[in-house]
Amino acid sequence: MALLKDLLALTKPRVVSLLILTTIAPMFITDRGIPSAALVAWVALAGFLMAGGANAINMWFDRDIDTEMSRTKLRPVPAGRLPAGAALLFGITLGAVSFSLFWRFVNPLAAYTALAGLLFYVLVYTMWLKRSSPQNIVIGGAAGAFPPVVGWTAMTGSLDLAAVYLFAIVFYWTPPHFWALALIKEGEYKKAGVPMMPVVKGAHETKIQMLVYTLMLIPLTLLPTLAGTQGLAYAVVAVLLGGRLLWYCLQLLKEKSVTPLAWRMYKYSLLYLALLFTAMGVDKYLPFGHRAPAPNIVVLDKPDAPK
Repeated sequence: MALLKDLLALTKPRVVSLLILTTIAPMFITDRGIPSAALVAWVALAGFLMAGGANAINMWFDRDIDTEMSRTKLRPVPAGRLPAGAALLFGITLGAVSFSLFWRFVNPLAAYTALAGLLFYVLVYTMWLKRSSPQNIVIGGAAGAFPPVVGWTAMTGSLDLAAVYLFAIVFYWTPPHFWALALIKEGEYKKAGVPMMPVVKGAHETKIQMLVYTLMLIPLTLLPTLAGTQGLAYAVVAVLLGGRLLWYCLQLLKEKSVTPLAWRMYKYSLLYLALLFTAMGVDKYLPFGHRAPAPNIVVLDKPDAPK
């Protein structure tokens, strides 16, 4: 039982739960109607396995610095409850099983997109940028923006401009979200030698950057409405949620030190993204506030499976 608990911990289930929400919600906002329960179930399962595999590989690679931080030192590998090699094998296995499930029960494009998210997180963020650049979470954080695209491609079999909008929303949400945590954990990141923005540029510059990304994020969240894939109700919710996030950024900027406000902003940012994507799914089926969608622009169509 303890082994199963540790294996589950490797997947970071609380983190993955938000990723699954941002994967499933886009399935309900395409022009293909309501997804079947079976398709949603397969996407949720395969998505959990792919994200969990990426997290397990991350824990394998970061086992040296995880021992230096209070929030990570009790993870299964740094705490000595699981061998590092076992975590790596577990992560690769989850990724392989996930790819097979996506390919067999969803479609090849969704499989490739999900795998791209894992590879980006592991190779670009974990192994390259995290320890080398204060822009690590900006560029590497794009890995967290893949799930909405996976959900969209799972439903449509193609990569449309509307899916790119969803990718951009999560991409620009990531820096203010994660830097709020980095402000709180600045000392631990410094001790571990991780060049997070507060460590390299200081708290004040980090808060300015959080404000800048939030100001770019808010208009981006309105693009689905302007494109016609979402309605007026979603736009109202997006503005209200974004206004609160902006308020947190402005309040943080006024403070000369890091206070519990940063932690409250971090928790709110999680709620923000969950509510934003939930609003997308709900708004799609409201009988008012919609207009004709703009012409569909396909970026990448579904590849044929090899014969």
